Amino acid sequence: MSPPAPGAAAPHRHGVRTVGIAQPLRWLALGWLDLLRCPLPGLLHGLLAAAFGVLLMGLARDRFWLLAGAFSGFLLVAPVLATGLYAVSRALQKGEPAGLATALGAWGPHNGRLVLFGVLLAFAGTGWVLTSASLITRFADAPVHNPQDFLRVVVLSAHGHLFEMWLLLGSALAAPIFASTVVAVPLLMDRDIGVRAAVLLSVRAALLNPLPMAAWATLILVITLLGMATLLVGMVVAVPWLAHASWHAYRDLVGPVETEEGRA
Repeated sequence: MSPPAPGAAAPHRHGVRTVGIAQPLRWLALGWLDLLRCPLPGLLHGLLAAAFGVLLMGLARDRFWLLAGAFSGFLLVAPVLATGLYAVSRALQKGEPAGLATALGAWGPHNGRLVLFGVLLAFAGTGWVLTSASLITRFADAPVHNPQDFLRVVVLSAHGHLFEMWLLLGSALAAPIFASTVVAVPLLMDRDIGVRAAVLLSVRAALLNPLPMAAWATLILVITLLGMATLLVGMVVAVPWLAHASWHAYRDLVGPVETEEGRA
């Protein structure tokens, strides 16, 4: 295993490290290098994500209240969908050959824990989609059919605080899920550890690094929004870039002294 990056402190209990607030920028730099070294698996992941976005926009083009929630829900399950790219980054870090077969191999039948975790995140994403849709349709002053309606009726509404409520609810759901997944998915792929133990370790890493985690979450959000703002074309690069960077986040935050707790 590679040594801690510059600026990383000594490991905490159970192998969790603290890192500097600028460390997320290093994760992005390393993730970009991984994408350049092995672009095919990443770009295919990005193309599939962009294609899903296009399909979603086609199905919900006249129901933006549903579209906004669905995109947000997609972000919740994205860490699991990127599992194959974590395997690519792991191989590159070990100096091993990496390619599309490496990414596909991460989804072998032995990794039922990832499927279980993905199902749990899908339930959380579905809950947010339904909550978002119910909130907007119930409290919006007028029907919301497209992005212009959302901007006018929800974001810029002079009456009530619907947008603030929408953001507050989204943040209340996203914060614990982010903390639970920030290192859990690559940890499940990399080590023989149960879902519960991986989630607890991920939460502990987030609690020990509140400022770096806030910076990391902000960078993920900004890059994702930029990818969406380019009519989803940017998602082809944004998805694999963030996935590879997330692997390096995991490697910095979880040290080699991790006592791989029993399976959940």
